[in-house]
Amino acid sequence: MALPFNYATEYRAKLRTPDQAARAVKSGDWIDIGMGAGFPTLMDEAIARRRDELRGVKIRGSLIFQPIRMVECDEERKHFIYNSWHMSGYERKLCDRGLCNFSPMVFRNLGYYYQFYLTVNVAMIAVPPMNAHGYFNFSAANAYARAVMDKADIVILEVNENLPWVYGGLDECIHISEVDMIVEGEHGPLPTLDPPPASEAEIKIAEYVVQNMVNGSTLQLGIGSLPNAVGQMLARSDLKDLGVHTEMLCDSYLDLYKAGKVTNRKKNIDRYKSVFGFAVGSPDLYDWIRENPGVVTYPITYCNSPGKIGRLDNFVSINNCIRVDLYGQICAETVGTRQISGTGGQLDFLEGAALSRGGKAFVCMTSSFTDKNGKTSSRITPDLLRGDVVTDPRTLAFYLVTEYGVVNLMGCTTWERAEKLISIAHPDFRDELIAAAQAQGIWIRSNKR
Repeated sequence: MALPFNYATEYRAKLRTPDQAARAVKSGDWIDIGMGAGFPTLMDEAIARRRDELRGVKIRGSLIFQPIRMVECDEERKHFIYNSWHMSGYERKLCDRGLCNFSPMVFRNLGYYYQFYLTVNVAMIAVPPMNAHGYFNFSAANAYARAVMDKADIVILEVNENLPWVYGGLDECIHISEVDMIVEGEHGPLPTLDPPPASEAEIKIAEYVVQNMVNGSTLQLGIGSLPNAVGQMLARSDLKDLGVHTEMLCDSYLDLYKAGKVTNRKKNIDRYKSVFGFAVGSPDLYDWIRENPGVVTYPITYCNSPGKIGRLDNFVSINNCIRVDLYGQICAETVGTRQISGTGGQLDFLEGAALSRGGKAFVCMTSSFTDKNGKTSSRITPDLLRGDVVTDPRTLAFYLVTEYGVVNLMGCTTWERAEKLISIAHPDFRDELIAAAQAQGIWIRSNKR
């Protein structure tokens, strides 16, 4: 269909080369780049070419899976200072090299941070081609995109011919009248996410989780091999009429759909629709979400709202963590002061599941780990280690799972928490954990292991 004359004319008037659009960035600016599949590669390269002209440009992004040229070209961070809301494996390596800083946040509130507190001088995001009505779509990177564009002084859209147009319920599009510049060019394949295979312990953990689910549950899966193992096990289970309400859509959901498990017919809201904030996965996943009225995107302010989640009966959240102390404090994002991941939506979905009738939030971990020097340590510890960040406070701890079992900490006393957590710790560490609990005054003498 030919574009109406006014939109075609406006489109041509706003069309720039990447190098022309990059001139909008000034020294000292705050710029925001699209997350995940919305990363604007052409603009990134063009701004990197201006390195020697710029100083102190501050960049916000998240879950970027490919090299960021602005960062890679400036090892001393004199020109570009990169910051991430949530670490991909690539961004974690940037952190280790001193080229990235983490921005702590509560994911559901990220849109409000932009609305009330943050400065955005230039915003840029990759989008599919404009439609006949003058709209561009945020595709697989909706999340908090609209909030960024609304706050930005200058909006630059990079048209990526490979991105799918994704239907949505709220804030999934921006009109050409709201855009300052448009950039075109050839792009490579979209970023993919392929979690490593699950370990034997993770498969056992997945079994515990699936055993605690019922028909009609609505599902949120986190990132990693363990949530992926849960998805695969669900696909082979007898459960049916599952729903999807998640921040991140990955291939596990597509596997469940192909297995006939996802119908969304039991959802109390958004019935018959799988709801997500952003998507990263295989080419098949991007094909699945392309113009599919059964898979729709909403901003994170909606997807991660505990109030919205709580309206879904039998809501099940499944996420990972790194360490838990005997009080139920959960660290899911750092090892000491080393940033590994981010808060993401784990806290949001813990709260939401607690409000859901029949809801359950599972935070999963292997009971122990072995470091590169061959030393084995417990993931359940008397207290968190120096530098560990509390992702989930003890007041929100719900179901904790290891390969040795599953326990529910909701409403438990300190001594009940210690008892339950020690019961799912690796047997080799239980005696020393009991001794620590006694020293901390959270062990009752009559307790039996």
